[in-house]
Amino acid sequence: MRKQLFTASLAALALSAPLAHAHEAGDIFIRAGAANVSPVEDSSRLKINGTAVDGTKATLNDNTQLGLTGTYMITDKIGIELLAATPFTHKIGIKGVDAALGVPAGTIDGSFGETKHLPPTVSLQFYPLDSKSRFQPYVGAGLNYTWFFDEKLTSRQKANGFSDLKLKNSWGLALQVGMDVMITDKLMFNAAVWRIDIDTTASVNHNALGKVKVDVDVDPWVYMVGLGYKF
Repeated sequence: MRKQLFTASLAALALSAPLAHAHEAGDIFIRAGAANVSPVEDSSRLKINGTAVDGTKATLNDNTQLGLTGTYMITDKIGIELLAATPFTHKIGIKGVDAALGVPAGTIDGSFGETKHLPPTVSLQFYPLDSKSRFQPYVGAGLNYTWFFDEKLTSRQKANGFSDLKLKNSWGLALQVGMDVMITDKLMFNAAVWRIDIDTTASVNHNALGKVKVDVDVDPWVYMVGLGYKF
């Protein structure tokens, strides 16, 4: 029993002991993991030929993809990070259009289409703890560019007379909180959260209604959990 307790104590001590130079100037970290984009969308009313239609709005669902970040430590406490990912896919829905147009429920409302996007984000990070600490929390702030592409309408909406769905690209600020826990002197566990300012305008043509537009403040929370490696 004593031997087991001693062994467990040594293991706990090893896990809690600081690692030499956990994060220091000149280090490069590559982190990868599951990244979830969860929109907190605030949609305007749909505008048909410039006229806002009461009771209408657009929606977006969340999506999870492979997230990748690369960080270069400028000093022991300051790093610069680039966030990238495989393309996120979001389904687009609309509400309130059937009632506004006086058509049967389910004619237009519901699933409308989908879009893909890439959210490259550059952030300046601050690591407050000593560079030898095994646990390394950090905060960051930076700039995001969101590129929307491969917009598609559902077959139902094409049959309803819609065409040429487009979403406008977006520039915005990004805030971040994260942490690294060193597993070895090279390998780390990482978890991070971003809040990103993404604003877009979606537009689509209709063979009878004309141009239809809607402004959407996407403003997602982005969650990522994975592993990192120090070079």
